[in-house]
Amino acid sequence: MGKKGESQYLKLNNTGFSSDSHSKLQWSFQDCSLYPIGGLFASIGQMGNNENGGLKLPPHADLLVKYVSLPEGFKIFGMTENEKDSMMSEKNVKGLKLKIKISNPSLRRLVSGGIAGAISRTVVAPLETIRTHLMVGSNGHSTSEVFESIMKTDGWTGLFRGNFVNVIRIAPSKAIELFIFDTVNKNLSQKLPIPPSLIAGACAGVSSTLVTYPLELLKTRLTIQRELYNGLFDAFVKILQEGGPGELYRGLTPSVIGVIPYAATNYCAYDSLRKAYKKIFKQEKIGNIETLLIGSFAGAVSSTATFPLEVARKHMQVGAVSGRQVYKNVLHALSCILEREGVCGLYKGLGPSCLKLVPAAGISFMCYEACKKILVEEEDKQ
Repeated sequence: MGKKGESQYLKLNNTGFSSDSHSKLQWSFQDCSLYPIGGLFASIGQMGNNENGGLKLPPHADLLVKYVSLPEGFKIFGMTENEKDSMMSEKNVKGLKLKIKISNPSLRRLVSGGIAGAISRTVVAPLETIRTHLMVGSNGHSTSEVFESIMKTDGWTGLFRGNFVNVIRIAPSKAIELFIFDTVNKNLSQKLPIPPSLIAGACAGVSSTLVTYPLELLKTRLTIQRELYNGLFDAFVKILQEGGPGELYRGLTPSVIGVIPYAATNYCAYDSLRKAYKKIFKQEKIGNIETLLIGSFAGAVSSTATFPLEVARKHMQVGAVSGRQVYKNVLHALSCILEREGVCGLYKGLGPSCLKLVPAAGISFMCYEACKKILVEEEDKQ
């Protein structure tokens, strides 16, 4: 376009941008295209030899740059590098980026935790059902026996029995857990002799358990004693009639005792592994796959350490059904199980429990971090 060492710009006229007679091109606003023209409509501007050929744009040129493909080889003058990079990046963004504005940070954590809990528990619902049956010794004594028994009696829907109640329970539970953990962890002094995340995790676990325990008991009863109840509300009414409000909190003590070490180790391990990953790989952002693996490992450590208390809790929740023994407290339950079944009885169902809890923890943390990226404080923030 023109002689060597010379540059040209397009001048705005009534019909569009036009170049000089050498290029024989005119830019038309009507259809955003370049057309060959004669010298009659051309306007020439000579620039110094020390400048590269480029396109000089009028005011509001950002609209042209953003929405129109410019001829190859042209450069833009009269704009800063940041302005050009910003406009070109907006133009080149591909794909849909979902962003939902929630200005309150506490509400963002609550919503993210609820969504993460619901998704993770639904994915692993069949393993949760098998694990519960193995713990209390119903429908078989191995994973395969329980699975075959459920499939014969109820089919695939039997594997998801009680999941609706579980989702109703785990969504607010996870929301409360993550909210309390984040709040306490941020306000604790870093000079404590133990990691702040350890204390914050214990507080989070206790808070969520106290609020959602009745739903946990209803879910267990519907899973094990499905022939006695016609649904969630029917189970709730019958339990109140049989034992009063206190029956809804049967087994609460081992649950609270069990959730303190579980939640503390789970959140502390997760927080420590995230910090270690950032330090080793020198990355501030952690991907979804890495978050899944870190959360799964944290769940494996915490669930294995506290599994005997989980077994005792399940036995106490079932209560005196079909001639089952009633336990006075958690120590009584642990001693009776140990005497009757040995050490193996305290870890009955550990395999399917880890198969359920490990991916559930990983999926929950991964969904939580992903939701935090979607739920933003301002629409233009990442």
